[in-house]
Amino acid sequence: MIYIGMDDTDNKTSRGTGRLARAVAATLAEKFQVRGVTRHQFLVDPRIPYTSHNSSATIHVQTDDAVDLNTLADQVATLMLADFQAGSDPGLCIARDVPAEIVAFGQRAKIQVVTQTQAWEIAAQCGCILRGLGGTQDGVIGALAGVGLATTGADGRFVLVGRSREIEGVQSIPTILAHDVDQVRALDGRVLTEGMVDTNGKLRPAFREHQAILFVQPSADNPALWVPVKLD
Repeated sequence: MIYIGMDDTDNKTSRGTGRLARAVAATLAEKFQVRGVTRHQFLVDPRIPYTSHNSSATIHVQTDDAVDLNTLADQVATLMLADFQAGSDPGLCIARDVPAEIVAFGQRAKIQVVTQTQAWEIAAQCGCILRGLGGTQDGVIGALAGVGLATTGADGRFVLVGRSREIEGVQSIPTILAHDVDQVRALDGRVLTEGMVDTNGKLRPAFREHQAILFVQPSADNPALWVPVKLD
């Protein structure tokens, strides 16, 4: 898997980083097998400048072929800069073999303030591609951290996975599973194969056990329906 981390690509009135990541993923899908895009949440703290929620996006590209990561980084950077938003501080990270140091950085970013200097130092030590694409370049922090968290297979949620965004409204669990969600699971741990889910407009399955798992709970309005639970 190749992980492409993006962060701080937006401003308070523009489209979000998740939307840009999905657009970039769509372009990459013309050449690569894109598994999906995950959202990763970091510490929300007044000492940290962020646009809305302090989260980043990571694109998962699955390939067994040899890929020049610098060439891939050039392509993604071009796409990001073509949609540069005034006042944003975008960062880009690309890695295939993600070492423990980057994973640990991502885990720290969830619970404490981490710095751009630390991100550059870790990327240099690990030989990871990390690029600042404008502004303060603070986006490199979330881009690197998101890659670290994505490689664990146990953090964040998919904002895009397969054909999951093609369905909305009330859907059967078999239909949801047929649209590239790996599993539907109740909060008590039960794996569900039957029943109906009110998608509330869009599915955001959690990224757990290296799978897209839609966690659900009974609807307060209609016990015959399940409703999704968003997990960070």
